Amino acid sequence: MSGSLFWQRLFLHRWQRQMKYLTKITSKNALNKNLQHRHISTTLQLLNQSKPLQFDLSSFPVENIRNFCIIAHVDHGKSTLADRLLEITGTIPKGNNQQVLDKLPVERERGITVKAQTASLIYRYNDQDYLLNLIDTPGHVDFHYEVSRSLAACQGVILLVDANQGVQAQTVANFYLAFEAELTIIPVLNKIDLKNAQVEVVSDQIHNLFDLDKKDILKISAKQGTGVEEVLKAVIERIPCPKFDKTKPLRAFVFDSWYDRFKGVVAHFAICDGIIKEGDRILCNSTKKNYEVTEIGIMYPDQVSTGVLFAGQVGYAMMNMKNTDEAKIGDTFYHENQTVKPLPGFKEAIPMVFAGMFPMEHSEFLQLKSAIEKLTLNDRSVQVRMDSSPVLGQGYRLGFLGLLHMEVFNQRLEQEFDASVIITAPNIAFKVKIKGEKNIKQYGSEELLVLNPCLMPSIDIITEYQEPMVNGTIISPAEYINSITELCLNHRGRLKDQSYIDDTRVLFKVLFPLSEILVDFFDKLKSLSSGYASFDYEDAGFEITDLVKVDFTLNGREVEELTLICHVSRARDMAKRVCERLKATIPRQQFVIAVQGKVNQKVIAREDIKAYRKDVTAKCYGGDITRKMKLLKSQAEGKKKLRMIGNIEIPKDAFIKILQK
Repeated sequence: MSGSLFWQRLFLHRWQRQMKYLTKITSKNALNKNLQHRHISTTLQLLNQSKPLQFDLSSFPVENIRNFCIIAHVDHGKSTLADRLLEITGTIPKGNNQQVLDKLPVERERGITVKAQTASLIYRYNDQDYLLNLIDTPGHVDFHYEVSRSLAACQGVILLVDANQGVQAQTVANFYLAFEAELTIIPVLNKIDLKNAQVEVVSDQIHNLFDLDKKDILKISAKQGTGVEEVLKAVIERIPCPKFDKTKPLRAFVFDSWYDRFKGVVAHFAICDGIIKEGDRILCNSTKKNYEVTEIGIMYPDQVSTGVLFAGQVGYAMMNMKNTDEAKIGDTFYHENQTVKPLPGFKEAIPMVFAGMFPMEHSEFLQLKSAIEKLTLNDRSVQVRMDSSPVLGQGYRLGFLGLLHMEVFNQRLEQEFDASVIITAPNIAFKVKIKGEKNIKQYGSEELLVLNPCLMPSIDIITEYQEPMVNGTIISPAEYINSITELCLNHRGRLKDQSYIDDTRVLFKVLFPLSEILVDFFDKLKSLSSGYASFDYEDAGFEITDLVKVDFTLNGREVEELTLICHVSRARDMAKRVCERLKATIPRQQFVIAVQGKVNQKVIAREDIKAYRKDVTAKCYGGDITRKMKLLKSQAEGKKKLRMIGNIEIPKDAFIKILQK
């Protein structure tokens, strides 16, 4: 039996076992069941082809290798183009393939890519076989860290633009990521088959914004397959091969990792120099830990063991890592006793949004801990810290790149690990400077980063507040200039630049406080522009400002989970809004509940939850009026005493309703 046939049959056997397991565990959820079956059937369709894998990775010299990724704005057709490339190269059979590389249930449900996926393709061009390593990247701004890591494993990119929608904000952001990485850029115009496609107009936008020659722009329809083969030819002709050497000592870096419930920790390697084989002993540069490679291969498009990877190639490896923290993104691996110069790592992702995450039941904390550890291996942009709450118990405070990122992470916890969690209201990080040697010694520094509003120092020792700022990019039709300008000013934005990218579209550069665009800015922008405007932002550091901490109390008892920090001009409106939500959510009691929003112990908003009424004089008819007066007085005193000693707790389901509104 040939080696490739043996590995294919072994791989098929493993996937058949996985199919049985997934069929069993998803029987309770019809939607997840359908999604899993679609993915499994596609995979088994590939594996059951009678023709075994006939290529040998050693037959591909570095000159015949191309590593590239597809970058674009949301819904411009990245995953559809990836499907067509996989079909043309014979990696998957032709048919009803829809987003083959979008393997997560959350991606198929939402119709977006949230996790960069890799696939190796074999394409014959000019009587030579080429190994093409494709990475399909997300398009939403919240997942830009996936894009930046993917670019490190590539020598070129396909910049995909929708011929109907034109250049969007995230298109601009992704272009500059590739430009700064000095990668070859192939501009591709997609969806030219649509009735409203503006091929010439969008071509002018690409030329004016990115200074790319119009004659280099490829025009395709990924859905119909028109012109897609020209993209493969352009990848081979325009993108340079990797500048690596397989005769040198091994240097490989991890640009991605994930957790496989059947195989454990899986690391995604880009081999820069040398050769790595199964059975090799390799060393991690940062931890100096030694591992034995137990399995190594390529994504075709799922895991196919090849036993070896050569310089310039991209694939996966398993090394029996016992801890998920050992697969550090950007780390360099090399053969033991062959020390090499480590490769430069990645710039750490900077979380923009923070939220507490707690189990629904205290007994489920260990299950939640295990789920978060495994999921953060798949998503390295999440920052994790321990946290605790008087109401919700022990949990975590997590940092995310945005609200969508937070929602997707929560959904993946539920779908992939069956974890039910409570997420507190999202907040952002602020900086404060404090005074007094004693205070500085207590906190350890003069400048503090406040991730949890409850931990804000006393106002008496704070000398300066700073809030995070972002550089926003808005692209919109020119007819909405006045409305968008007003919206930006209402959200404390400062217009830095405004320019026309063609006769009908305008590009805005605006400096925003992050807190102003966090919740509803994008929805308002889409609403006033009839859905045509697009928005993207990037970190712009911190700026001095005026902030206040708003506390919320129930009958004088503070509810820490609802504490928030905001600009002084927003304090009263936000306090009033939260008090109204609490009034509508908290169940009524036998006594009046005073809901108050306070700044420095001064009440700035208040709502009262009325008590249940009981007519204690209902059976008192006739007789002396003083008897009724005594009963009413006794009832009033009883309710007053109950109000003083009564313990009001926000039910967890009510707490969730408050945060979801």
